[in-house]
Formats: sequence, C-alpha cells, structure tokens
Amino acid sequence: MKRFVEGADRGQSTLLPECLEDWIDESNPVRVIDAFVEALNLAKLGFDGVVPAATGRPSYHPSVLLKLYIYGYLNRVQSSRRLEREAGRNLEVIWLLRRLVPDDKTIADFRKNNGPAIRKVCAEFVALCRQKGLLTKASVAIDGSKFKAVNNRDRNFTRGKVERRRAQLEKSVARYLSQLDTADRQEPSDTLAAKTEHLKEKLAKLESEMQRLDAMEKQMLAAPDQQISLTDPDARSMATSGRGSGVVGYNVQVAVDTEHHLIVTHEVTNVGSDRSQLARVAKQAKAALKTEKLEAVADRGYFNGEEILGCDQADITVTLPKPMTSGAKAAGRFGKQDFVYVPDEDVYRCPAGERLKYHFTALEKGQKMRRYWTNACRTCAIKDQCTTGKERRITRWEHEHVLEAVQTRLDENPQAMRVRRETVEHPFGTIKARMGATHFLMKRLPNVATEMALSVLAYNLTRAMNIVGIKPLIEAIGA
Repeated sequence: MKRFVEGADRGQSTLLPECLEDWIDESNPVRVIDAFVEALNLAKLGFDGVVPAATGRPSYHPSVLLKLYIYGYLNRVQSSRRLEREAGRNLEVIWLLRRLVPDDKTIADFRKNNGPAIRKVCAEFVALCRQKGLLTKASVAIDGSKFKAVNNRDRNFTRGKVERRRAQLEKSVARYLSQLDTADRQEPSDTLAAKTEHLKEKLAKLESEMQRLDAMEKQMLAAPDQQISLTDPDARSMATSGRGSGVVGYNVQVAVDTEHHLIVTHEVTNVGSDRSQLARVAKQAKAALKTEKLEAVADRGYFNGEEILGCDQADITVTLPKPMTSGAKAAGRFGKQDFVYVPDEDVYRCPAGERLKYHFTALEKGQKMRRYWTNACRTCAIKDQCTTGKERRITRWEHEHVLEAVQTRLDENPQAMRVRRETVEHPFGTIKARMGATHFLMKRLPNVATEMALSVLAYNLTRAMNIVGIKPLIEAIGA
C-alpha cells in the first residue's frame, strides 16, 4: 500500500543541540564568513566602534554587523529589517552572531556610517585571492552595466522629458476646454453642471501641474548636466541596450579576471557613457593585481583615443574593436580603413594606388591632427567611390600608431570579444539576480557604492568557495 511522506507531530517534544557549534556543519559557507571577518583588522580598515565607549549603553562590535551584512548579501537578504528577522529565526545567523539580535536601525546605521571601511573589506578579499594564487594571470575583461536606483523614472527630469510632459499637459488642457465649450452649447441640467464642475477641477489640477513642471524645468536647467532626480539626487537617467528603453540609476564598472572570473576591481559612477572609463578602471585593476603589465579587453563602447593612450603609457595592453562611425562608409564609399599608412614614407596609400602626402598639422579639441591628401583625386577613375569633394583628405592623430596596434591585436585574436563576453557578463547577471528587481536600496552615490561593494564581495566569496572549496578556503584565510 502506497503512503505519503508524513511530517513530524508538532506536539512532540524535541531536544535541539545545546551547543551552537553542533548546529552548523563544517562545510557550511557561513564558516567562511566568520573566518574571513575574524581575520580582518577592523580598526585599520576604519570601522567605527572597534573600541567600546567608556560610557553609555554597550554597543555591538562592528564584526558582528559586518558578518550579518556579508551573510545577507550572500543569501539575497539586503534589507536591514529582513536581516533583523533572520537574526532571530535563522540557525545559521544565530550561530554566526552568537545569538545576538541587533535591531534594524542599528543594522542600517552600520552600513550607512561605515561605507569606506566596507569598501576596503571588498578590496581585502581580492588581496587574499591574489595571495592564495587565484589571480596569477594578469588579464582582465572590463565592462559596465546600468543598475536601477530607488528613484522612479517619473521622478527624474531631463530636457526631453519636460518637453514631452508639457506637450501631454497642453493636449489635455485643449481637450478639456473643448469639452467645456461643448457643454456651454447644451441645455442646462444638474448632470451637465456636475460634469462642468468636474472638468474645471481637472483644469485646475493641470494648471497646478504646469506650474510644478515650470519649477522643475528651472532646477533642471540650473543643474550641471541639465538633469535632476527627486528621490535620489545622484541617480541619472541612462540609456540601455534596448531600443527606446532606459533606466534611472548608476553605471557600475568592473574588471573581471579572465581565468577564474573574480571581480578584481569595481567602481560606481553616475556617468551613463563608458567612453571615459577605460584607463581609470584598467589602472585600478593593475594596482589590485600588483603586476607590472596587464592585458585588458573591452567592448567598442570604451573606444577613446586618449583613454587607450593612457593605458598604453601605463603598460596596459588593451584590445577592443573600433566603432564604425564613418559617414563615407555608411554611404557606400571608401572608409579610412581602406587607406594604408606607410610609416617609412609617412604617406597613406589609397585604394587607387596613389599616395596621400602630409601637408600640415592642426589642433582639434586639444589633439594634434596631421592632414594628408593628393592632387591626383581630380583625375581618378574611382573618385565617385571615394569622395564627393575635390580631393579625399585623411586625418591622422599624432598617436594613431597606438590605435593601430589595438586593431592589429584584435585581428590576430578574433576570439578576444567572445572571451570578454563570457568573462564579464556573467558577474553582472549573477549580481543583479541576487539584488532583485529593485537593485539598490539606498540613496546617494557613496551609499550606493557601499551596497555594490557588499554585492561584489558576496559574488567573489561564492566564486572562491566554488573554485577552492569551503574547508581549503577557511584554511587559507587562517594561514
């Protein structure tokens, strides 16, 4: 006779282990958190309250709250109120905190007041991974991703949004005024009077909304980037890969180790473009790895001559594709890439075999640009495929050889972009899944950076435990 699996009788008496140590298995990940925090010098990292005050109510040691937050971000529990509940009911947390149950305000204040120190803890774990041989390959993939802030899109104002909203309001006003005109031509009645009164109330609300929009526009135009966010002043409206989509939030930059996919360094910015981020993130990764040379791969969104030159001067070899922005190429004519530079002669060879000679140097946006052309264009048989002007001119940056070396590396290693994608996009997906739909919970850039540091630390902990194993990792931390 088949039977269902039956649960235990709720009225049956049981005896839980009297020793907290018996509750947690030796291979439980919570032991890694405990060992890691206990090995930290919290006073050196800058945590408040390492030394108890001489007077007043006894406080919690910062190690207790740090362990709680690391556990929370490792298990998708970021809210201070939810962490308080876990401290009272979760056996792993009870073991980790030795039965202490801090209130939610104490938990929240710890994260808010110890942001710089928490960010240093994230860097400490990266240093530990480097010391234990998990970051021996001086190669990283760099990328950025947009993370949502607590600021709703309707609470963010840009010039375009204000104009669209004003047009919507004006359209609504015109519709209601038209309805009032229609009502004036009808026979008076109680129903018509009620409808007319309702329309007037709507018009009054629209007038109030127009005044509020005018005030918002003044604030928006006075801002440096002509954008304001009302809930989180540091959040910015940013475009995403989806057509017509966007997010109000932050742009998170990461450099990920290409061997074990550990996040070597990260930074939270409120600049929507990646164009000016490459050199800074690459240099931070090089410093974190403590290596003399570094190889970095990124996508075409990072292509910027000055940034690539900065990497080259810092002994960082970058590989990334150049975006195709040539108007001539889009129109079906020859692009600059169809002209071959001959360094020995300092000339360009065009598709027709003619040589474009150097004529002069001009300063454009602080960059020295060399100009090349030839008078042979006027009689060229394929001129229509090249230019619509009198002659085709080629511009060469004084450091163009650095960009050409980048293209050569990409041509020699066409799999570099695939390696980049497989390396750097997985961490973003994992972290966002752990954060949930709302992503960040706190406001202002420094607090958001603290949240991101905890998420990165949780991700790196998970990776290290999967690569090394829990017991070996605990032994490595204690060594």
